[in-house]
Formats: sequence, C-alpha cells, structure tokens
Amino acid sequence: MRRVAVSSVLRRGVKVVAAGVDRVRPPPRGVVVLIYHRVGASTGVEVDLPTALFDEQLAFLRERGPVVTLDDALEAVAGEPVDGPDPVVVTFDDGTADFVDVAVPVLERHRVPALLYAASAFMDEGRWFPDEGKPASWQGLRDAVATGLVTVGSHTHNHALLDRTPPAEVTTELDRSIERIGEELGVAPRHFAYPKALAPSPDADAQVRARFRSAALAGSRSNPYGATDPYRLARTPVQVSDAMRWFSHKAGGGMGFEDWLRRVANRRRYAHAEY
Repeated sequence: MRRVAVSSVLRRGVKVVAAGVDRVRPPPRGVVVLIYHRVGASTGVEVDLPTALFDEQLAFLRERGPVVTLDDALEAVAGEPVDGPDPVVVTFDDGTADFVDVAVPVLERHRVPALLYAASAFMDEGRWFPDEGKPASWQGLRDAVATGLVTVGSHTHNHALLDRTPPAEVTTELDRSIERIGEELGVAPRHFAYPKALAPSPDADAQVRARFRSAALAGSRSNPYGATDPYRLARTPVQVSDAMRWFSHKAGGGMGFEDWLRRVANRRRYAHAEY
C-alpha cells in the first residue's frame, strides 16, 4: 500500500514539473494525437479510465475545438496552421472488449471519431492482453465500425516489437494483420502504430512505409504543421492520474517532459521483451 502511495506522489510530482516546463517553454502548435487504452476502470491499471472521466474528457474536447479523424489530421498537418484551435485525434491501442462495450457508446454520445490500432491475433485466438485485458471480438469491431465513427488500424498481428523482430517476421506480422483486418472488417487498415511505441529497426520502418499511410510512436507533443513525418507521428498517452487538470495540458500538446522520463524508463523496462 505504501509503495502505491509513493508511486502516486512521484507521478503527480512529474506532472507538476512537466506543466511547469510547458509554462516556461510553451509547446508549438500542431495536431495532437491522444492514446487511450481502456475505459471502464475494471482492472485498476493506470491506463484504464473510469467511464465518467472518459465522458468528461470527450465533452471537453468537443467544446474546445475540432476532434477529427486521422486522415483529416494528416491533411491538416501537411499544410499551414489552421485558424482557431488545433485539431485533436482520439486513438486507442490493442483492441480490448471494453473499447466496444464501454468506449464506443461514449464516442457515439459525443459524436467523436476514433481510430483503434488492433493487434489482430488477439481477436483471432481470444487471447487476453496483459493486465486482464479481455479481447474484443471481430463481431464487436464490426459493430463499432458500423457506427461510422470508428476506423481500425494495425498494431501488428501479435503485438510484436518491431525494433527487434527479424525482417521476415516483420513481413509476416504486418501482412497477416492487414489480411485479417481486411477479411473481418471489409477494409484494409491504412494506419499503423508501433507496439509499446518503440521506434522500429530500419527494415521495419521501410516495410511499414511501404504498406500504410501513417505510423505512430509516442511523444506527448503536438505534430507541427508542415514539419511532421507522417510515419513518425507523436501520440500522447492518457492516464487515470491525468484527471482533467493534466489532460487539458495534454490536449494542448503539452506534458512532453513526462513523456521524456517515460521513454527513458521504458528503454530499460522493455529491453528484453518480445511483445
């Protein structure tokens, strides 16, 4: 219990410092891409948001300015700064059942589009994700797409880490994902997100560029107009501890210092991981 309390204090301290850094050096304008993982608070993990908080965040996004599809965001970021608030894109990773059962109804209520990067093997096999992540079914994803608000992209087939996967396996991971999503949902995925947001090997980078319109990593920063590689999109992870105070900073492209610390920690955390 004490360890949890200490972790909470440290996490809050990092957020306070990150917000302070933003005040000294305001983030540049650009399109912000948010990463959600789970909604419903059924597991207790830091990326499993209470439904009420997710609802409040979507209401905030709708009120502050445009929430757009990634396709529209890519068009915007390739040009000059827009008039008014910068666009925000809502994305989800993995493909857990709560996306269909909990998140999609909230997206529908607010009429907010979202892109789900799905790891297709988990739907095929009914394989659970770590931390009690029940996978969505293909029928559930078909229902989500039928709302007209949800687009499904690729997160590889097996959630493979493409900084360490051999080239032949990269080919299989990408092509199998494209094949299965196309077969089940009727539309081949146009967008890709690297699992664990780990930057790819040169071969994986080339293979992804040959197959998709965009690829996403991490970053907790905006994607600047006229200066963004669509295959290196920065995305900002949303956490339970962001609540609304820190979420509002993230929606404006801030909290980059928090992301820098996370990436330093993750290089060690995922050093020997395979998925």
